[in-house]
Amino acid sequence: MKLYETLAADIAGQIAQGVIREGERIPSVRQTSQHHNLSVSTVIRAFLLLESQGVIESRPQSGYFVRRRPPGAALPTTAPLPPAPAEVARAPSLDISALVLTTLRSIDQGSVPFGSPYPDPALFPWARLNHYATSIGRRGGGRMPLSDLPPGNPELIRQIARRHLDNGLAVDVSDIIVTAGATEAINLCLQAVARPGAAIAVETPTYYALLQAVRRLGMRVLEIATDPQRGIDLAALERAIETDDVAACVVMPNFQNPLGFRMPEECQRTLVDLLARHDLPVIENDVYHELYYGDSHPASLKHFDTHGLVMHCNSFSKSLTNGWRIGWTLPGRCHAQVERLKFLNSPSMPSLPQLAIAEYLRTDGYDYHLRRVRKTLAQQASIMAAAVLRFFPDGTSVSTPAGGYLLWVGLPFGVQALELYARAQERGISLAAGDMFAASGAWRHHIRLNYSYPWNPAMEAAVRTLGLVAGELMEPLRRSG
Repeated sequence: MKLYETLAADIAGQIAQGVIREGERIPSVRQTSQHHNLSVSTVIRAFLLLESQGVIESRPQSGYFVRRRPPGAALPTTAPLPPAPAEVARAPSLDISALVLTTLRSIDQGSVPFGSPYPDPALFPWARLNHYATSIGRRGGGRMPLSDLPPGNPELIRQIARRHLDNGLAVDVSDIIVTAGATEAINLCLQAVARPGAAIAVETPTYYALLQAVRRLGMRVLEIATDPQRGIDLAALERAIETDDVAACVVMPNFQNPLGFRMPEECQRTLVDLLARHDLPVIENDVYHELYYGDSHPASLKHFDTHGLVMHCNSFSKSLTNGWRIGWTLPGRCHAQVERLKFLNSPSMPSLPQLAIAEYLRTDGYDYHLRRVRKTLAQQASIMAAAVLRFFPDGTSVSTPAGGYLLWVGLPFGVQALELYARAQERGISLAAGDMFAASGAWRHHIRLNYSYPWNPAMEAAVRTLGLVAGELMEPLRRSG
């Protein structure tokens, strides 16, 4: 058993013996670290494991408490927990999943939502979308079972093709497959081009959901260095292709999560040409495409694809509504395989959300809505970056997002992201620790902050608090020189 497994078993044993009862608070991360002479990271992993097993629960600004069990439920066991690799850098997906779930639950319970991967729901035109959904439902238009089958509702597909055309990309409607968000689209594309054991080249850092998807499918994550202005290192990628069994590459060229860069068009073109020389498919995650700052929309890899190798994945979840999970893919020459996998994975998609979005795109002011959202996000990006540099200790760095709603923060020397995460949770503030964004553990001194929510005194106070906590974590280093 690893250290964190042993600690989790000890805590579960104390609960089973009644030392700590249901509803009672357990010692804090800091207290447990000091009492057991363990690192904060080890304690956090133990707490996350217990939370994923339903033994304890986190409460914002209060700490961790023993979860109340339903009548007749078994007491927590002190038996050995599932095995895990020794290195924190290669923590199993269970740990990352638990960390993500803890973050999202804390937001749902009222924490400051800096750790959210989703944009502020208040940015979306819910009233208009609900109006269309209600109107279509009353007319009986939502009961169209055959149009629910892959590739999706024909009217929505037509509107998606029209939207691509407005952005300078002519798309055949027969190329589009509607999916349950971009995540399903990426999963389907991965399954179409790779088998278990194959290596998938990804940017580092990259969005944690991609890392989990690759692992869940039994594939290997192959991390490629990524520049915060120009994107994935093309020379390093080519070396990896020539020396490893790379089955596909997955990139986010526009407003990458978490770095926020916009990959220059010449780099996008060179990347597509490179992969074409090796006849290697690339899965393009372009969910932030519409959230650009400035006057012109970005290009996408699909613009430069002449061989059908670019598998473009997109979604309305970041720009229009995150409640209905409607996305799509343009899988190129793998269209038949992806459509078949979509049918096997989920034979139909709800028609009402598809029709409501199609109606909104056809008749309402989508471009007006997007201009308002872009302006808001660009302003808040500048405010958040300035606040972080003002309140955090010297040595802090911030990214310069060209779009989207996420800020990547480099912490000063000595400040571990997981320790900051734990202390922030105790104060009712969520954030995304850099440990979540790589398999190699290279980003333990970074955090990601969501700036899509309205800036107000409470948000400013939360950033100030994070800066003070970061300073506290540096104090032992200062004292030791």
